[in-house]
Amino acid sequence: MNHEPEPQYGDELRHPAAGPRLSSGPSPVELAEMALVEAELDTRWPETKIEPSLTRIATLMDLLGSPQQSYPAIHIAGTNGKTSVTRMIDALLTALHRRTGRITSPHLQLATERISIDNAPITPARYVETYRELQPFIEMIDAQSAEVGGPKMSKFEVLTGMAYAAFAEAPVDVAVVETGLGGTWDATNVIDGQVAVITPIGLDHTDYLGTDLTSIAGEKAGIIKRAPESLIPRDTVAVIAEQDPEAMEVLLRRAVEVDAAVAREGGEFRVLARQIAIGGQQLELQGLGGVYDEIFLPLHGEHQARNAVLALAAVEAFFGAGADRQLDIEAIRAGFASVTSPGRLERMRSAPTIFIDAAHNPAGAQALASTLTAEFDFRKLVGVVSVLADKDADGILTALEPVLDEIVVTANGSPRAMDVDLLADLAVQRFGDERVITAPTLPDALETAIAIAEEVGESGEMVSGAGVVVTGSVVTAGATRALFGKDPA
Repeated sequence: MNHEPEPQYGDELRHPAAGPRLSSGPSPVELAEMALVEAELDTRWPETKIEPSLTRIATLMDLLGSPQQSYPAIHIAGTNGKTSVTRMIDALLTALHRRTGRITSPHLQLATERISIDNAPITPARYVETYRELQPFIEMIDAQSAEVGGPKMSKFEVLTGMAYAAFAEAPVDVAVVETGLGGTWDATNVIDGQVAVITPIGLDHTDYLGTDLTSIAGEKAGIIKRAPESLIPRDTVAVIAEQDPEAMEVLLRRAVEVDAAVAREGGEFRVLARQIAIGGQQLELQGLGGVYDEIFLPLHGEHQARNAVLALAAVEAFFGAGADRQLDIEAIRAGFASVTSPGRLERMRSAPTIFIDAAHNPAGAQALASTLTAEFDFRKLVGVVSVLADKDADGILTALEPVLDEIVVTANGSPRAMDVDLLADLAVQRFGDERVITAPTLPDALETAIAIAEEVGESGEMVSGAGVVVTGSVVTAGATRALFGKDPA
């Protein structure tokens, strides 16, 4: 059993309608203005719908004076681990005294999380102000697109434009940019990252990216670009996680085509050793510039260790570290020690222990299951699961079945959530009828799961070492975070 000290959060769950509890204070007026902006943005294409074109976002950038060209960037694509890697890179750059702007998606609780400056989400007031400043240009592009029978700018295109403009105004020293969906046609790809990071690639978003790893890798590889001509010549560096051979072949071919240098996990960098520690893990990492030891990472799981060495190599590549130059090891230690990744096996409370995890595809669910098995010793573990209708729910359930004693299936409040009865039918096929319970809402599901975890055993005493894990979707993790009164991060 992991015996880390357990922070005691309030045991009361908050209804999702109450929203997140913001301790540091945007006013009700600011939140209302932001809600109005969100309502306007929600009339546009959602980020689950894309068109193979960068014309609209590129036009917006031109009208704004190309803000995305005013700072260097590290660009991150892949299927799993993108957000954690992005946040790790951000933390390392901050520890090395660089002012950062960060794009991540989707958000867990509040849309401001998508645009961070100095490791913190922009305020709702700044979010609204940025949107209103760009709105005339956005509407101009909408009109131009409509004239030729095209769509308005998508919500994700608008958010990307807002982020790049906010970074230029700050100004930041470096942008750390996570793609939304794919790579080649992702709105973020109007930026030229001098470091392109590819996390592990798997099958996800197959309706848009392709039905096989080769096709999906081809889309992700689009962020690896030829370095633009400049007075100070530089190479683009592709930093690539371990991949299935067919995906790796596509990525390497792309790197050759655009004359990019390549650093590969398992070749130029790797995890040398990891040891489970209180509150996370202790790592020894082989980076591009040598060995970095005594690294404490306050996140659980082998996959997070591999995310860490990928982030390290990316930051080394950004600064030009290599065999004859290592980054300051104390800064690297401090950076990793400061890392947070909300919604990634994040503890909400204890007695019983409740974790949330944003796993939303089979690979993510498998990583979660492996970590729960390897690093914890729950005597009873209850799952609360809600999955979006366009996801591989059966694959997620299959990965989770070996580690869950019982499962409570529910709806997370999103209109995209899979019907509870349909999800329950899939769960029964994997778990058996006696291990599956349904609940109409997430608060109901949590109360049910907690009651199961706290059931009295045959001895008449509550089973010690019981836990609950809430997973299946980023939306599910975010809604649960709000129920426990956690602030957006």
